Amino acid sequence: MNNTTENTFTDQALVNKVLRGHTNAFKAIVKHTEGLVTQIIFKMVANNEDRRDLAQDVYLKVYQKLSGFKFKSKLSTWVGQITYNTCLNYLEKKKLVLIDEHDSGANKQFETSKNNTHLFSNETEKLVFTKELSQILKKEIDNLSPLYKTLITLYHNEDLSYSEIAQITELPEGTVKNYLFRARKVLRERLQLTYKTQAS
Repeated sequence: MNNTTENTFTDQALVNKVLRGHTNAFKAIVKHTEGLVTQIIFKMVANNEDRRDLAQDVYLKVYQKLSGFKFKSKLSTWVGQITYNTCLNYLEKKKLVLIDEHDSGANKQFETSKNNTHLFSNETEKLVFTKELSQILKKEIDNLSPLYKTLITLYHNEDLSYSEIAQITELPEGTVKNYLFRARKVLRERLQLTYKTQAS
């Protein structure tokens, strides 16, 4: 039995238990997905009180919509999609930007690179693993636009595939790759600038 089949079987068992009224099964779903939910909310929403409210809202929606889950994706991916859309609605209501113009590079032609799956150029990569620059990296990621922060976190921290991220964000897979490339480029440039400033 491959991992996908095993995950589907586990997801189906959990969902069926919840629908039969087993509260512990829903607690298991929360425990299994809370890391992903937290990552998305914390990268997209800055206000702490709103974060807590959104997390509660997400799991209320998950519970209410669980009977409609069709098992076309992993349960965690579906929960991630609900989380992302909940945060998206929050940003729209608050009139907050999803992508900052200065980060998007929208007017620049995309560069193509065989190595665009790497976060940094080789030169900078060697520096990132020091404690000091790891802190700088975290800070610079937090300074990115909500969408860029979220994509980088899902890909590099949560180890999700382009396909899974595309399902969560409901963006075409090619768009996810392009946004990730833009986000890495902005991040690399900021890191290099920050390192030069600190070193001088």
